[in-house]
Amino acid sequence: MSQHPKSSPFYLGLRLALYATLAVIAFSLLILPAVTSTRSAFFLSLLTGAATFGIIYTLSLILIRKRLLTLSAIIENMASDNTEATEHNGSKSADELDFILRESGKADTKIKKEFRRYKKIENYRKEFIGDVSHELKTPTFAIQGFIETLLDGALDDPQVNRKFLEKAMSNANRLNSLTNDLMEISRLETGEMKIIKETIYLNEMIKEVIETLQHKATQEGITLEFDENIKNVHVKADRNQLRQVLLNLIDNGIKYNKPDGKVTITFNKDDAIYGKILVSVQDTGIGIDPHNKERITERFYRIDKSRSRDKGGTGLGLSIVKHIIEAHNERLFIDSEPGKGSKFTFSMQLSQK
Repeated sequence: MSQHPKSSPFYLGLRLALYATLAVIAFSLLILPAVTSTRSAFFLSLLTGAATFGIIYTLSLILIRKRLLTLSAIIENMASDNTEATEHNGSKSADELDFILRESGKADTKIKKEFRRYKKIENYRKEFIGDVSHELKTPTFAIQGFIETLLDGALDDPQVNRKFLEKAMSNANRLNSLTNDLMEISRLETGEMKIIKETIYLNEMIKEVIETLQHKATQEGITLEFDENIKNVHVKADRNQLRQVLLNLIDNGIKYNKPDGKVTITFNKDDAIYGKILVSVQDTGIGIDPHNKERITERFYRIDKSRSRDKGGTGLGLSIVKHIIEAHNERLFIDSEPGKGSKFTFSMQLSQK
């Protein structure tokens, strides 16, 4: 078992001192006999060699040992599970050893940064797999339960058979929605879903989305309103993905609203960045607590899980919105107050039509 550098002799210093001592003694034995007796030359050579050994070893300790120990600590840290890089302030000198130390420190910092990123991804992966398993099991077990009940005799009972089949169908639809959302977010994250930008007449697209969701809004007693304060807005975006963003945001505004509530879509010019338009979807719903706002765009994160499932939510809608907007190199802003509603705003690049 090898000794730790701190607890072992400084072998490099010993070797340097020994080699230098032998060289000085050999040189002294060649030169000194010409100016003094052989006996005196021998003793002077030994004395000079001893002094050389002490000086070289001491200088090695001062100039090399401390930096080698630091280098050893950096290398050990690279191989450890520690996520923090070794602190290294360097020295006032600027020799080759300092260069190696600096480069090793940079490598250690980079490795630990990647290690932290890997651990974060791994934890995220485990959490995601657990969430997906749970989300898939819920409708699957429900469908299985309803079918088993029907097979056990309820199929012949006209008072319950249709009701159970409708519930099974509802869970099958939810399972299908979840699968589609998972496939979409996977393609977005891996870059498989490419952004194909074109000029889109945004006013018309919003009206089409409102028309699509109007029946659902009416059933829930929610008013959909498009405040067309700016006419003829044309943007550069992927048509299908922009439509998905609007669908998800307005649908969320319907699901998490209050009775007789309202969802309003409006435009604002982004004065901070020229050539941008801000699209806002504002509801009069339950709102979001501050501690939930930071996590609301995470996959499967729900404020009210029971309400989300009752409303048919997969927990992926806002995560998909965030990924699509970021894939367009745009920004998503969330402004919400519990009990007073939420406002989701995203930027889009204007197109000159």
